[in-house]
Amino acid sequence: MSQQEMTTPQKKRIFSGIQPTGVFTLGNYIGAVRNWGALQDEYESIYCIVDLHAITVMQEPAALRANTMRAYALMLACGIDPKKSVAFIQSHNPNHAELSWVLSCSTMFGELSRMTQFKDKSARHADNINAGLFTYPVLMAADILAYNADLVPIGADQKQHLELARNIAVRFNQRFGQTFTVPEPYVPASGARLMSLQDPTKKMSKSDENANACVFILDDKDTIMRKFKRAVTDSEAEVCYREGKDGINNLMTIYSCVTGKTMDEITAEFAGKGYGDFKSAVGEAVADHLAPVRSEFARLSADKAYLNECIAIGSEQAYRMTRKILSKVYRRVGFVDHK
Repeated sequence: MSQQEMTTPQKKRIFSGIQPTGVFTLGNYIGAVRNWGALQDEYESIYCIVDLHAITVMQEPAALRANTMRAYALMLACGIDPKKSVAFIQSHNPNHAELSWVLSCSTMFGELSRMTQFKDKSARHADNINAGLFTYPVLMAADILAYNADLVPIGADQKQHLELARNIAVRFNQRFGQTFTVPEPYVPASGARLMSLQDPTKKMSKSDENANACVFILDDKDTIMRKFKRAVTDSEAEVCYREGKDGINNLMTIYSCVTGKTMDEITAEFAGKGYGDFKSAVGEAVADHLAPVRSEFARLSADKAYLNECIAIGSEQAYRMTRKILSKVYRRVGFVDHK
């Protein structure tokens, strides 16, 4: 072993996944996906399109296939380099589902019944409250623990699921011996939660019934400009960040995220100008910021052979990494070795 190898610290491993439910929103991009590319040099990065999770709600098969390929291409367009990261489709690695079953036997019914997202989704999909909807937090734990991930980027709505994964890992380790790394949350130094353009008290969501409430990262410039021009503000005419100005606060946050300017700089820039000027400037800045992503997505989408090659390589890498851990789990719980 060389002196350099002896002194080079091992990178921590980070895991994240995103559902193939249509095009990423500006909120998805700013809050999560944009940061993934920047993490690749600092961490051993593993990213996947979690299509197994997607089927907890009704999916049209052809649409799911198309959305999965589109989400994978988008992931690369947003900066994930398959030469630096393991980038794959969840269902292509059966170790996730296999480990999920073992972990479900170390998960208490009461823990799952307390999951707030199960309650929320059950209310929204009352005609399809299936067992997968109830147990998918265990699959989420398997996604993470199968790689012995040190870190998991999470939003506020995923804290409960990561805590469950940590509890499962600790419980399994206590019963069967040290097996899993207990993952920690990764909270970026500067993160932002983007709100609806039509109701800035609610999170920006692709499921919003108002088409003007949400910006998608593949929206063309005209569409982006139209949505921002129709964004809700207030009856004042001052661009400043303060309590009670939810609409302007949200637009300032978005503008700050895509330009790097501080709130004070934004306030100074638009002093004496009306909301119309400000909203146009935000739209222009967002459209310009997303233009490289749209261009790269178009290029990748036209090269199906390259995408399929990346998916195959990523899936093989993911399978090899997780098979070692799953084999160890199988031995620990007492399964007969497969010859």
